[in-house]
Amino acid sequence: MFDLMAPLMFMGLVAFLLLGYPVAFSLAANGLLFAIVGIHLDFFGFEQLQALPQRVFGIMSNATLLAIPFFTFMGLILEKSGMAEELLDSLGQLFGPIRGGLAYAVVFVGALLAATTGVVAASVIAMGLISLPIMLRHGYDKRLASGIIAASGTLAQIIPPSLVLIVLADQLGVSVGDMYRGALVPALVLTALYAGFVLIVSLAWPKAMPALPAEARGARGGALLLKSLSAMLPPLLLIFLVLGTIFMGIATPTEGGAMGAAGALLLALARGRLRREVLTQAMEATTRLTTFVIFILIGSTVFSLVFRLLDGDLWVESLLTALPGGELGFLIVVNLLVFALAFFLDFFEIAFIIVPLLAPVAHKLGIDLVWFGVLLGINMQTSFMHPPFGFALFYLKSVAPKEVKTTDIYWGALPFLAIQVLMVIAVVAFPGLVGVEPIKLDDTPVKIELDATENYYLPPR
Repeated sequence: MFDLMAPLMFMGLVAFLLLGYPVAFSLAANGLLFAIVGIHLDFFGFEQLQALPQRVFGIMSNATLLAIPFFTFMGLILEKSGMAEELLDSLGQLFGPIRGGLAYAVVFVGALLAATTGVVAASVIAMGLISLPIMLRHGYDKRLASGIIAASGTLAQIIPPSLVLIVLADQLGVSVGDMYRGALVPALVLTALYAGFVLIVSLAWPKAMPALPAEARGARGGALLLKSLSAMLPPLLLIFLVLGTIFMGIATPTEGGAMGAAGALLLALARGRLRREVLTQAMEATTRLTTFVIFILIGSTVFSLVFRLLDGDLWVESLLTALPGGELGFLIVVNLLVFALAFFLDFFEIAFIIVPLLAPVAHKLGIDLVWFGVLLGINMQTSFMHPPFGFALFYLKSVAPKEVKTTDIYWGALPFLAIQVLMVIAVVAFPGLVGVEPIKLDDTPVKIELDATENYYLPPR
């Protein structure tokens, strides 16, 4: 009976989630239910649950998690202060004479917003409100325009200071700074792939991405370059302040997030846009998201404690280490599992439920956890783009004009979903993109001691 408890507990969690209960409460309730059953059947004692308060206190006192409200607040202040609107307007005019110019502007602004906000919702909603009506007005295909905006917004998932990288680093037990450094090159390559897709479509299907007419370009010549520079310089300085100090080891991610939040407030104040309602909305949204994350963490620690008491970690380990193909077989199955779960769960839920089960197995197989975390982060980015439950698609639909149907957004997302899958394959095939070796070999020196009383000699040739 004991051997069946861990599988039953996992299936119980799946049942709770399919019934539509909130994830945090599903995790905690499922854990407590099986704790009662386990104690009643004498599988473990009640005293072993005394570790639970200490675990909850450990979550509340985790300084790394402070980076989440800091980066969220920074992103929301910048989004509500009009920085995204200025960036899109200036870059849209700069790239306007080029076929597909607005699409390029959306991709580059998506990358810049990702590097300053780390919040997918803020990026998608801002670009959906500002860019989508302009793109449709100038003859862009509805599906392509929707897909470009949704995909560019999800760059906030993988470009530092991504919130998911903070969560993954915490769950994997690695440095957030190392995760940021490892994700930087894959994130830039993914951005380049998006821009490459725009180039291919603009050449193969020019009617879907026309250039802006001359009367829609506004400022020209030196004035336009000056306008673009004034719009780009503040976020670039903020990126250097936050990420530069983290990468150089001057500040921790939490300290970098605090500086970013302060910098965002100063930028909004300098532009005369730090109004009370802006500050209130940003604080309320930050509080909601942070509370959501903390409650899921508390629920997941209840689940994981009871799951381990029932030897669930050993059950998962035995399943995954027995896969054919060794490390490669493990990576293939794990990526297929995460990709499939992304149809139904968002990245927070996957990070808090699945990653703690996978991390010990990856460590036992000798896989570098920073590389593994970046790989999972890119894969979990698909959770925002999966029809029909992708959150980026929901965000875009909530602000899209009436002529853009839900099916248009779904079809537009599919090519970019394929690009994200291609990026996962590229990281597996070319692990150097992350800057670390994926498989860690044990290079601990072995000390051999010989007995001085014995005669050791080499045989004659």
